[in-house]
Amino acid sequence: MRVLGFVDYEAQGRGLARALDCDYAPVDVHRFPDGESKLTLPAELPEQVVVCRSLDRPNDKLIELLLTATTARRLGAQRLTLVAPYLCYMRQDKAFHPGEAVSQPIIGGFLAGLFDAVITVDPHLHRVHQLADAVPAQQAVALSATAPMGDFLHERLHKQLYKQLHERQHERPAVLLLGPDSESRQWVSRIAERDGLDYDVASKTRLGDRQIEIALPERDWSGKHVIIVDDVISSGETIAIAAQQCIARGAARVDVLTTHALFAPGAMDRLREVGVGDIWSTDSIPHETNAIPLAGLLAGAVRETEHKLIA
Repeated sequence: MRVLGFVDYEAQGRGLARALDCDYAPVDVHRFPDGESKLTLPAELPEQVVVCRSLDRPNDKLIELLLTATTARRLGAQRLTLVAPYLCYMRQDKAFHPGEAVSQPIIGGFLAGLFDAVITVDPHLHRVHQLADAVPAQQAVALSATAPMGDFLHERLHKQLYKQLHERQHERPAVLLLGPDSESRQWVSRIAERDGLDYDVASKTRLGDRQIEIALPERDWSGKHVIIVDDVISSGETIAIAAQQCIARGAARVDVLTTHALFAPGAMDRLREVGVGDIWSTDSIPHETNAIPLAGLLAGAVRETEHKLIA
């Protein structure tokens, strides 16, 4: 087995190779002045090749995956697995207006035509609930980051407790995990299970890309250490409004935990402006907030998928 990676996701690709105890090789990408890409892979490849690249800012990456997968087959790869912790175009699963492209099945079919297996983490699915329905590859695996996120939070909260005891601050704010909308319940409830933490879920009404209304559940927020949990942060507006309301109702602290740190320009500033403290994310998308590596989770899925492909 060999992992092929790209410079924009190199640390994570090398981490996956270490977790798999196999070789890593970079795909060299040269971009010509007209925007075209020339890719160079290792001259020889084993039967099993894993291509590791997250698909945020995806358009150039999709063309480069086409070139990579096609070339890898020519160089000897018999089984190709794509590890894309963030999977693009999964939200657009319905035409809301005449003539709109329904991107999910188009991109899903494109990837399934290139790779025998596709592995991702917490894909943003709405009306389609099984990844295989969106990406009809031989193996389509949707992992959840809730276990490593729960482990991270366990260690983080215990470190804070030890610090407070050392400083003789015996009162610790009660921790409350908050999902910003009904869809986030699946993530926040699983993370809360790790240590039996209290959790709740707000309701959200989207009026536009940056027009959002959040209604917090009726409860006592005074003095709480609120940790807002969501799968994706893009504009940051949903989290900012929820955090602002928590603080207005007396929360002592608001931190944020997310799987996919998309973070559009200005999103981090927006969260800081409303008083958010720490922001933690998995390394599904490279970002300054990355605190939770996914290599172990992904490696386990690669091994299991490889066994199924051979069988």
